[in-house]
Amino acid sequence: MIFNRIEYPGYSRLFLVVFWICLLLGCQSDELDQGNATEEINTNDIPNKIMPLGASRVQGLSPWFESYRYELWKDLIDGGWDFDYIGPETETGSYPNYEGLSFDPDHQGKMSWTSEQIFEDLESTLHETGYPDIVLFSSPGGNDILDGLPYENVIENIHGIIDLFQDRNPDIVILIEQLAPGKTSFMTPELTAIFDQAVLDVEMIAQDQTDESSQVIPVNMFDGFTDRYLSDDIHYNEQGAEFIAQRYYEVLQSVLE
Repeated sequence: MIFNRIEYPGYSRLFLVVFWICLLLGCQSDELDQGNATEEINTNDIPNKIMPLGASRVQGLSPWFESYRYELWKDLIDGGWDFDYIGPETETGSYPNYEGLSFDPDHQGKMSWTSEQIFEDLESTLHETGYPDIVLFSSPGGNDILDGLPYENVIENIHGIIDLFQDRNPDIVILIEQLAPGKTSFMTPELTAIFDQAVLDVEMIAQDQTDESSQVIPVNMFDGFTDRYLSDDIHYNEQGAEFIAQRYYEVLQSVLE
């Protein structure tokens, strides 16, 4: 049977009503989708995404030893900076709110990890978290040195880590630590010699890897660092965490957007 508008005027009116309702709902849906897309873009475009990267000195294990991250977080808030810590790891300790804000727990520090483990995991880490604007590369090669691994591999891995970051974000800024030493009684002459060599090599790595768009900046963590900043042979107490955070903040003020 063929229907026509002359024989069934009610059908025509019903069709028009349904048509306009669908049209209006479709427009609202598009607006909602656009709003969600805008919100997602804004979330991804948060300025100054900072990735704390490293091993136990980044991770912390409060109350036994501290990471610098909480103290630096407070410094950045006091400075009025917009920033966001990123990383797949989450702080397990409990820290007080500051200026009405709860501590940002995200980081990429894993206990006992070597430079090779950090390098091998980095691709999947960046896939999970997105690309940072700033990396705080803590104690590069520290565990390799303590484990007696080949030093030439440390240098190769550090270059590889920086290359990968720069490949994913050509404008990235990487702050790379010149190692703070362990406790005096722990630092044998052999260990001291290789720590001193690492300080020099980090300086050279930073010069080699800095280009027109990406800065790699060494941060001096060894001058002025004393035993009173340590909770054990190598990890920071609260004073040590404050010391490291302040050294980072002094440099960050000049690179934050």
